[in-house]
Amino acid sequence: MEFDWSEGDASHREEVRAFLSEELPDDWEEISKDGPGGDRQAAFSKHFCGRMAERGWLTQHWPSEYGGRDATSWRHAIVGEEMWAIGEPRGAQYMNVNWIGPAIMQYGTEEQKAFHLPRISAGGVLWCQGFSEPEAGSDLVALRTQALRVGDEYVINGSKIWTSYCNHAEFIILLVRTDPQSTRHRGISVLLVAMDTPGIEIREIPSVVGERYFHEVFFTDVHVPTSALLGDENQGWGVVSYALQYERAGAARYARAAVTLDRLAEIARERGLLDDPMVVDRLGEARALCEAARVLSYKVIDLRAKGSPPTADTQLARVLGTTCDTAIGTLALELMGPEALEYGSFADANFRLAMTAGVAVGATEVQLNLIASRFLGLPKE
Repeated sequence: MEFDWSEGDASHREEVRAFLSEELPDDWEEISKDGPGGDRQAAFSKHFCGRMAERGWLTQHWPSEYGGRDATSWRHAIVGEEMWAIGEPRGAQYMNVNWIGPAIMQYGTEEQKAFHLPRISAGGVLWCQGFSEPEAGSDLVALRTQALRVGDEYVINGSKIWTSYCNHAEFIILLVRTDPQSTRHRGISVLLVAMDTPGIEIREIPSVVGERYFHEVFFTDVHVPTSALLGDENQGWGVVSYALQYERAGAARYARAAVTLDRLAEIARERGLLDDPMVVDRLGEARALCEAARVLSYKVIDLRAKGSPPTADTQLARVLGTTCDTAIGTLALELMGPEALEYGSFADANFRLAMTAGVAVGATEVQLNLIASRFLGLPKE
């Protein structure tokens, strides 16, 4: 088995790094502390993704008929690693190219593909994800937001919570219940909804993670055409399951964690902390977690590149990714001491971003349950 990158892939990584060096502003590190939901990063992402699109890199792994270059999943993984390592200048658009676009390719009508995919591929549109609800967070199938069909429209009533990026989003991929008599996985549908549709209200949720990171979205008699339906009515759980398999291995958090760890090791050296064997052990353990997360993610990418269906390896990669992210965020707090308490400091910024890792796209506990049932074959009770 060959673990090294091909000459072409290695060259592409160097091209991406050179591009980042040219395009990122001098104050990028400060901007990136806001996270993808921050005003400055959201504004910058449109310019940045437009520049990526000009080079054909933003959606290069997509089929050429949808604005891609038929590149391998590995080329997209290289881009993802370099973007996450530097603070993800694509902002919320990483969701567009990782899983929203592929979900539309798989389940969308020709009209939906023609309308949405060129906009995503050009890097000029922001999306958000409307899944979690006040009483249906990690348990998505407990959702209660309804979209009742009236003629050639759906009328939506309900709310979503912990919604990231919606303060700047132009569209939301929305999970709703179209059969009010249904329960659990049945009767769920997915709608592609413009955020400027009358009846949609956004409220920010203040949090320690950062400003403009989480929101509530309320839907009051929101009318959308039935053409907004993605996939078949009442069969939306299959759409969501397909999309999340892309999302759970699409964010290279391990790359960001590894860069943070390198910085921590340098700080430890400067402060003479490497004389403490416990500090060395903690740094070594964190490095091992990063490498384990990277290798497991590569396994998922390899399966995808070969056209294999998703497996529980996706959940394994996700758990290791969030574990290494959280472990290194915690280690930064411990090594930096009192200065870590300063808002916006190196340690504080990394820990706040790591806090979201174990919750986004299904909590770590949910991923562990899926591993137990799908990978280990354990009974649910």
